[in-house]
Amino acid sequence: MFAVHLLAFHFTKLKEDQITKVDRFLHQLRLSDDVLQDVAARFQAEMLKGLARDTNPTAAVKMLPSFVRSLPDGSEKGEFLAVDLGGSQLRAHQVRVSDDGKQSSQLESKFYPTPKEVTQGNGAELFDYIADCLSDFMDTRNLKQKKLPLGFTFSFPCKQTKLDEGVLLEWTKHFRVRGVQGTDVVSSLHRALQKHQDIDVDVLALVNDTVGTMMTCGYDDPRCEVGLIIGTGTNACYMEEMRHISLVEGDEGRMCINTEWGAFGDDGALDDLRTEFDRELDLGSLNPGKQLFEKMISSLYLGELVRLILLKMTKEGLLFNGKVSAALLTKGKIEMKHVSAMEKYKEGLSNTREILTELKLFPSEEDCVAVQHVCTIVSFRSANLCAAALAAILTRLRDNKKLLRMRTTVGIDGGLYKTHPRRLHPSTTRVPAGLALSPRAQLQHPASPKCLMRAELEYGLKREAQGQATVKMLPTYVCGMPDGTEKGKFLALDLGGTNFRVLLVKIKSGRRRSVQMYNKIFAIPLEIMQGTGEELFDHIVQCIADFLDYMGIKGARLPLGFTFSFPCRQTSIDKGTLVGWTKGFKATDCEGEDVVDMLREAIRRRNEFDLDIVAVVNDTVGTMMTCGYEDPNCEIGLIAGTVVAKWPLREGSTYVEYEKMTSGMYLGEIVREILIDLTKQGLLFRGHISESLRKRGIFETKFLSQIESTCEDSIIVKEVCAAVSTRAARLCGAGLAAVVEKRRQNRGVERLQITVGVDGTLYKLHPHFSRILQETVKELAPQCDVTFMLSEDGSGKGAALITAVAKRLHNGDPEHLSDL
Repeated sequence: MFAVHLLAFHFTKLKEDQITKVDRFLHQLRLSDDVLQDVAARFQAEMLKGLARDTNPTAAVKMLPSFVRSLPDGSEKGEFLAVDLGGSQLRAHQVRVSDDGKQSSQLESKFYPTPKEVTQGNGAELFDYIADCLSDFMDTRNLKQKKLPLGFTFSFPCKQTKLDEGVLLEWTKHFRVRGVQGTDVVSSLHRALQKHQDIDVDVLALVNDTVGTMMTCGYDDPRCEVGLIIGTGTNACYMEEMRHISLVEGDEGRMCINTEWGAFGDDGALDDLRTEFDRELDLGSLNPGKQLFEKMISSLYLGELVRLILLKMTKEGLLFNGKVSAALLTKGKIEMKHVSAMEKYKEGLSNTREILTELKLFPSEEDCVAVQHVCTIVSFRSANLCAAALAAILTRLRDNKKLLRMRTTVGIDGGLYKTHPRRLHPSTTRVPAGLALSPRAQLQHPASPKCLMRAELEYGLKREAQGQATVKMLPTYVCGMPDGTEKGKFLALDLGGTNFRVLLVKIKSGRRRSVQMYNKIFAIPLEIMQGTGEELFDHIVQCIADFLDYMGIKGARLPLGFTFSFPCRQTSIDKGTLVGWTKGFKATDCEGEDVVDMLREAIRRRNEFDLDIVAVVNDTVGTMMTCGYEDPNCEIGLIAGTVVAKWPLREGSTYVEYEKMTSGMYLGEIVREILIDLTKQGLLFRGHISESLRKRGIFETKFLSQIESTCEDSIIVKEVCAAVSTRAARLCGAGLAAVVEKRRQNRGVERLQITVGVDGTLYKLHPHFSRILQETVKELAPQCDVTFMLSEDGSGKGAALITAVAKRLHNGDPEHLSDL
């Protein structure tokens, strides 16, 4: 994905002439945010015209009532048939909705072609074909002996007066069937079905495909109240208040409105945005002057739009040395599948060369780059226009509910949305303030990282789900925070990377409250990290002995806190079973063992000193305790360094395995892989991959910070570093937003003030990481006022403070120590 975006936006320094040439030639297709906001406002005005009885007859956006009054509530059950006509295929479905108390459904489908003789023949032939396909489907599924209800998805604008009746207003897309316009399509289908004496089907509902999409997603998500199609055609529906629909009787409740937004602009509302290419495409279509918005968005037209652009650029000598092929002159020779192939990550440029060669155009490398950029601009305009109209619908929904902020789900279907290599997401433009949008495609469109994280947090907290949970939510048995009364001398061990630290921490209370630390750093050789567990812990004890000698305290039996920065399953504050090694450690015979017992055994083997091991802690918990010593509002600890994405909550600790996308240990390697990929495509270093670049680990994460701080570096490398770092910060911020939002909901407050203790070199040293992370948290958790506090040695000082708090609580309630 990075290569495609960099090619589209940051390739100017290497291919400046070609990219600049395309940008200048297609400047009218590049729409600013202000223009898109204006498009949204125009669409809102069109919606109002379509909803009003007086203005509906002349409205371009018809806002057709669907007579669907409610969404599924989970009580539905039975067996149903469905026929779906509207795109490049006819689909027949068998749907079983469970009646066993569980909300679930099963779908069996068969696809049939829609040949030109059917889509552009006469009405009787069309409906006979539909009935024949349905009969074939029922035969293959052994359903002919059953009487089944059928829903007819008819993806063309129809005027409905009830759920099972609809008069076709006009054909759209590539359909142009004679004798159907102005007639009831349900009656036509019913007559065709009667010719099949061996099937008994009752057509109960006529629905638009957008309505069907909304209902499908609404079955799984009760917040779904918008349906969106982005495929052969494009359209949207939503749940409107009855009081606003003067086309039907009644003002109680809601009804789904089929907007038929493909006709937006048919009255001239978009004339200033339509280019010469849009006008030429329209003149050559089956329905000139109709569905003008759809012709700027849907897959049926984007390939032809690209062809017309390439044709004019070639005629003007901007491509292919001005030589036009017969194929380029032929309508329909470039389809959406070609546009998608040319925009693909990695193979996009090679696909472009292959496709252009098939069109007998013999492109140069510069031609391929330019053509790919043309495809990018056309696709992005499509997504942006779709997003602008969707934003208008979402704003109307929010205004109808009189809310400052609304959370909703959009059900999405359509080949263009599902298969385009960039997943043309309808939030390409900014969603209006006050809207939280969750797209939900019928093929399980990925949820946002925050939503995914929140679901995983809840899953990991359940006892029965612990074994399968990826976010383990490991309890730490740390149940108290520093209160200022802690005092004494404590030892702390810090194991989590290639270095190991031993610390002496002196804590004073009262007026002279302070924390003093003395530490010594010891290396852990690779052969120890990947040797046996006994060798590793003997080495740790050797380091402790050296430190005690160095400090002259070998005879004192001091309480000790052990910062062990690996996932452990704890049963008490001083017992921790290693779940699995990370960060290069592979010492044998440790996983599944109690690391505190292993440390005690190593101390006994040495037989030189004794220690009171009070607590084993994670570095994030230590970070939280360190900041909590200074700020009582601190309830979260975050590490953004060698490892990212571990947050302890007061009720436990969470360990998350997406650190390879977010942590400092891996970001440099991600950049190296991207640079190799770009070089292979000939986009960097003249296509030559140096031996140094081939070496794993040669590109360290610290280089990202240095490169992003200077202006002299190659713009491509700089942008790769920025993209990798930004993704890491936003993913980390999304996870953290889920954690703070959970704390707010746990407390049951409208607004939460909370402090996050933060440590880690990536957060501290990278020029933009901390800012992007903080902005992401603010964006995704707007009801939480989060203060970020840099931790002062959480692994060392924090471990000592946890030990001190544990001793304080133990002295106050000796029986309570195991529950700390």
